[in-house]
Amino acid sequence: MSRIGVAPVEIPDKVNVEIQDNLIKASGPLGQLEVKLQPVIQVEKEDNKLVVKKTNDDRKTRALHGLSRTLVYNIVNGVSKGFEKRLEIQGVGYKAALEGKNLNLSLGYSHPVKIEPPQGIEIKVEGNNKILVSGADKQLVGDIAALIRGKRPPEVYKGKGIRYEGEYVRKKAGKAGK
Repeated sequence: MSRIGVAPVEIPDKVNVEIQDNLIKASGPLGQLEVKLQPVIQVEKEDNKLVVKKTNDDRKTRALHGLSRTLVYNIVNGVSKGFEKRLEIQGVGYKAALEGKNLNLSLGYSHPVKIEPPQGIEIKVEGNNKILVSGADKQLVGDIAALIRGKRPPEVYKGKGIRYEGEYVRKKAGKAGK
């Protein structure tokens, strides 16, 4: 039995949820999102809650139960509160700046790295070494944050590069540390 799947999803006041067969649409102050669920999973609206139920007790259905509830929760939470990922840049001469909506990174390459955010994603720069990626779609926010981090991942000898805020990078000793 899924402990996550049986928990109902609270619908905030500003969020409107529509259920059409296996397509769940949520709209709120931060936009509109939808998720298509497998046919073995049913979603019902009871009072101000969404209840995710499974139609049978197969192994695959049990595995999809908790996942489906989490996907529904993420779209409801995304259109009401949104999601964010914070990144920090460490290294001499490494910096970030905004040019309109585009992110311009100086990462020690011979050229600046430009990243254009997709629709629904907002990028902010705090100082010149902290980046905030925010939006309603949790998966898209994580993908863009990973794309930015992938341009210069943290290096293990000096720790230079882009990392998630609070990420610990274990450093190697190098040649002199034998």
